[in-house]
Amino acid sequence: MEHDLKKEGKYKYYEAGEGTPIIILHGLMGGLSNFDGVADYFPKHGYKVVIPELPIYTQSILKTNVKAFARYVKDFITYKGFERVILLGNSLGGHIALYHTKMYPEKMLGLIITGSSGLYENAMGDSYPRRGDYDYIQKKAEDVFYDPKIATKEIIDEVYTMANDRIKLIKTLTIAKSAIRHNMAKDLPKMHVPTCIIWGKNDKVTPPEVAVEFDKLLPNSSLYWIDKCGHAAMMEHPDEFNEVMHDWLKKANL
Repeated sequence: MEHDLKKEGKYKYYEAGEGTPIIILHGLMGGLSNFDGVADYFPKHGYKVVIPELPIYTQSILKTNVKAFARYVKDFITYKGFERVILLGNSLGGHIALYHTKMYPEKMLGLIITGSSGLYENAMGDSYPRRGDYDYIQKKAEDVFYDPKIATKEIIDEVYTMANDRIKLIKTLTIAKSAIRHNMAKDLPKMHVPTCIIWGKNDKVTPPEVAVEFDKLLPNSSLYWIDKCGHAAMMEHPDEFNEVMHDWLKKANL
């Protein structure tokens, strides 16, 4: 997927299919390839899948926050000429999707969040990351998944490189603080966009009670669990994730 990115102006993105646009927002450590399963499946079922590369490490420090990223997404939607979209976000991407929904409800057809930050303060900030300590970073990467083997050497190396890049580390910590500052608890009850919450039952990063809280606070939400699954359901159980999401889209007439 990384090779198929379109570059236009300030945007880099992957795009496939025709139909209702599903825009996918990756997490802080998440590459676009984390959504390979979704990107392969939905274009065959009448959707246009678009995955922009978020400017997590490339914007100025003043624009390195949840609100600025939500604005970036809105500008991207306008640039692409989409009237209204379905947003799907994992982890920080879920938080950005939620914040975008709060700021620009008129742009939203539906919202899908999985392992999202926005309510739970430990999502990114706990004693993280220790530079130079490969074993610690390996443990952290493995904790993201129910099955630690999904944290391949490639994934661990990527996080390790990020943790040892001073600028990226500063931006990561800036984003973690921003995520805590932009807690969504007061906003969620006012957000009526149809929302699908798909959560790993064994998520250690944003534990299951976070999903329950999202479901309680959002007025128009449905909560689905995936068993033996950690923080990135679309990676650990791609087929089940697609099935759940597709069923919900049909029920919501999206």
